[in-house]
Amino acid sequence: MQYKMLVLDMDDTLLTDDHRISDLNKKVILEAQAKGVYVILASGRPTIAMTAYAKELELDLNDSYIISFNGAIISRVKDDLVLFEQKLTVEQIHALYDYSVKMKTDIITYLDDEIISQTDSEYIEVEKEITGMVHRKVSDFKSYVDRPAVKCILLEKPEYLKTVENDLIEEMPHLSISMSKPFFLEAAQQGIDKAASLKYLADKLGIQQSEIIAVGNAGNDLTMIEYAGLGVWVDNVTPELRDKADLIVASNNNDGVAEVVQRYILN
Repeated sequence: MQYKMLVLDMDDTLLTDDHRISDLNKKVILEAQAKGVYVILASGRPTIAMTAYAKELELDLNDSYIISFNGAIISRVKDDLVLFEQKLTVEQIHALYDYSVKMKTDIITYLDDEIISQTDSEYIEVEKEITGMVHRKVSDFKSYVDRPAVKCILLEKPEYLKTVENDLIEEMPHLSISMSKPFFLEAAQQGIDKAASLKYLADKLGIQQSEIIAVGNAGNDLTMIEYAGLGVWVDNVTPELRDKADLIVASNNNDGVAEVVQRYILN
């Protein structure tokens, strides 16, 4: 099989624990692009928190794309052209806020390239560190969030948030719900996930499902892992998902992405 597209989750997959692209991962990704393979970054991250990594990998020079906010936005790296965007309504965001209050979790959303919340949290601090974005703490979340936004994240201790996930799926079946980290429960518009946006982009580029490799590690990657012709977990995958992929490679800290590229694209 000649693969034409490589789709990579970022945090805990492509990136090491200290948020770097290893030298080997970068080297083989550049080699894959030199062979004409599209490399797509697909992350729960906001677009602004992906662009520098995309340019480090020369996705702008190779006319490639990023899928951000768990699939809510698809954009071209070289000129920031937005191909696709789907947001939550104000009413949906406010309902999620009310739900978070009821369930005693923190909640964030994103407006004007800022993280918006009414509270502080150790997990909001993690999101600030990951994205490098400004955190705006507001006195009244619902008053401040007066226009649509691409997604919300509920944040709490992992053992509790897992129970919230199951409840939220039942409470709001009209939304797309997934875990991106054990302490990040993400909510987006119905039908929005990485697989749906990947299919949209692949169709535009004339690439078949069987010609796609996708690599990830967490619940918000599952749809694209199951959609791709070759779905791959890195070894640090969320334990209950280990049997959901075609292949498991080395961890994010041990060049798992490079292993995939060397075995299935460069060889």
